[in-house]
Amino acid sequence: MCFPAVAFPKGWPLEALTALTIRMTASDCYVRLWLPSASNGKLQTKTIKNSDNPVWNETFYFRIQREVENILELAVCDEDPLTKDDTQFTVLFNVARIRPGETLRETFALKSEVRTENTGSDWQDPIEFLQKVCRLCLLFCLNSSIILCTNLFSPEGKNLVLTVPASHEGTQKSTEDTDTFYFHCVKAWEPVLKVRLQVMGTTQYRVLVSRVTKTVKNWVVSILTENLDVRFGYNLCQEEQEFLQKRKRVVASALKRVLHLERDLHGHEVPVIAVMATGGGLRAMSAMFGHLLALQKLNLLDCVTYLTGASGSTWTLADLYEHADWSQRTLEGPLKAVKEQVTKCKRNLMSVEHLKYYHKELAERAKAGHVSSFTTLWSLVQEMFLHERVCTWSSNAAALSAGEGWVFSLIFITVNMLHVNSFVEWAEFSPYEVAIPKYGASIRSEYFDSEFFMGRRVKKLPESRICYLEGLWTNIFTRNLLDGQIADGFSHGSFYISEKHSPEDDVTVIEPPSCLSGKLYEMFQDIMTKRPLLGKSHNFLRGLEFHKDYIHQKKFIEWKDTVLDAFPNNLTPLQKYLCLIDVGYFINTSGAALFKPERNVDVIISLDYGLGNVFKQLEMTYKYCKIQNIPFPKVELSKEEEENPKECYVFSDAEDPRAPIVIHFPLVNDTFKEFKEPGVKRCHSEIEEGKVNLENNCSPYYLIRLIYSSENFDKLVNLSKYNILNNKDLLLQALRSAVERRRSSRTGNLPGHSGAGYP
Repeated sequence: MCFPAVAFPKGWPLEALTALTIRMTASDCYVRLWLPSASNGKLQTKTIKNSDNPVWNETFYFRIQREVENILELAVCDEDPLTKDDTQFTVLFNVARIRPGETLRETFALKSEVRTENTGSDWQDPIEFLQKVCRLCLLFCLNSSIILCTNLFSPEGKNLVLTVPASHEGTQKSTEDTDTFYFHCVKAWEPVLKVRLQVMGTTQYRVLVSRVTKTVKNWVVSILTENLDVRFGYNLCQEEQEFLQKRKRVVASALKRVLHLERDLHGHEVPVIAVMATGGGLRAMSAMFGHLLALQKLNLLDCVTYLTGASGSTWTLADLYEHADWSQRTLEGPLKAVKEQVTKCKRNLMSVEHLKYYHKELAERAKAGHVSSFTTLWSLVQEMFLHERVCTWSSNAAALSAGEGWVFSLIFITVNMLHVNSFVEWAEFSPYEVAIPKYGASIRSEYFDSEFFMGRRVKKLPESRICYLEGLWTNIFTRNLLDGQIADGFSHGSFYISEKHSPEDDVTVIEPPSCLSGKLYEMFQDIMTKRPLLGKSHNFLRGLEFHKDYIHQKKFIEWKDTVLDAFPNNLTPLQKYLCLIDVGYFINTSGAALFKPERNVDVIISLDYGLGNVFKQLEMTYKYCKIQNIPFPKVELSKEEEENPKECYVFSDAEDPRAPIVIHFPLVNDTFKEFKEPGVKRCHSEIEEGKVNLENNCSPYYLIRLIYSSENFDKLVNLSKYNILNNKDLLLQALRSAVERRRSSRTGNLPGHSGAGYP
């Protein structure tokens, strides 16, 4: 029995916990084997009781697919009849070393050094690349099976229960109207069909006939790769490419007007301009309306191609998205409607009438097959106090394609959380697709939360309303006790896992730190890291397998601070659900979508709605980009600027034209105190209107506030408008620089704008 000694970083609200390690008895060890590319389950040896030097002599058989990544996980565990078994250490072995007919003996050294270099070559041909890294298409189809059971007969009053444990469906039961069943499974897993006969009892099923087991042979249905429901590839979807062509004409015309250009811009001279907003609850929603209204007044909104939002700013974008023609109208109308929602009393959100409505909606959603959680309830509450219209994600997407580029492409950013705090992956929602860009995998927006297996939509669920997506983008209730330390850990370059692994290493040994082993540590870790209100969505990557050379691919950007990217057994395709959380628990930015090289963004208008340290998120974004080798201008500030921030900053990198020009607007009250409009000083009676309290916890705009007074709402919106209007010259100069950079790039004076890697 082990009791840990745990030390916490300086500044944590916890004291160091120390205890003794007491050896009570010898270990009861067994070995657990897991090779997910060859088997659906985990196998294990027999347990050797009370032995410090256990010896096993057992044989296990796996059918190996040579084209996929086969990592065998061998875990030595100590059996415990009362609590969860302890894992003593884990060995990760690359099966590719073993050739057919060959016997290989291996000694695993627990203190072996692990190399950190990655010596993979890049695939140049995009077609070859898709066939390799995302053999996704080829691999999954060639090794998938659909088991068809039809013309089933069962005696009257009795039901047949069919089970294929390795399949997506698992167990299905016959009814009066159903005698045909489909099971989707991996062919290499050698699926087994189990059948049993049941009689319906009053409270439970009663088995009458012993279970019959039959090995399934060659019941394979051919699946064409082009008919998959998951799109593989890092290129933009066809709809977005068509939108960009239409939008480019609108942007070119708008830039000619605002910059007073002498001639029309050619296609290659038109810069891609994006608005990047952070989160911040109702504060972000309200202030962003003010920012967009100011850009509209300056005729700069027509110059923008992309609007990206995270957390609270997605409320603004979703509200605008309900109106297909919003960009062709003044934002005064939507702003007035939002003010009514933000300032109205919300006491009735938990009234009996509303609770009945929530219960009804949750029951219907669960019946349809969606996963219910607290996030789903939060989504309905949001819909009641933010929106008056019921809207789906795909209902207005047609406006982007059918129009002439007068609307924007809106992109909503969240993160998929794997393994508590140790690993996150960006996820993006656009009007066309939902994607986890890291894997080059995306699905149509209306397919989100349907059930997928091996690239096929095996269970079609009704499209979710936008409010349910907002619940994922803005779930402020998934916080755990370690979230406050993420920024510090990230800023020091170590994001929870320090061990590195190269795909060239055939063996890696992972040992839990001795001082952190035992039941007490496990309980403590659960308390600190669990997210009890975490929502779940069906994983559209489920059942996909990695090609053996996946880690070498240029566009599969590995997370450089973690070991997990080199271990496909731990990545998203092996998970049943996506755990999407508010991006603010990692970096409060929506910039990830803009770093995608195919979007080729030249200018980013950064709207930051944070209180306190108004540069923190931008600095974290820069550090993240630096780690990932993504071109991004260096964010350098003097101590004076940090203590007394100005309304606008422009960051650029003269040495690297691939880096976008960033125009940063922090949420600060500088000259607005004295001026109600640019160049118009406040009179004595208007001084109070210039006092906007942005002092973090004591601010009326604090994150958890769900209602603002009319006065405070107006102050926040007016401040946001003023800060944009007062810095018109900086905005125009940045746009001129972007146009000149485009022209110079075309004439060969500067390197081509090829973009950067995607996180």
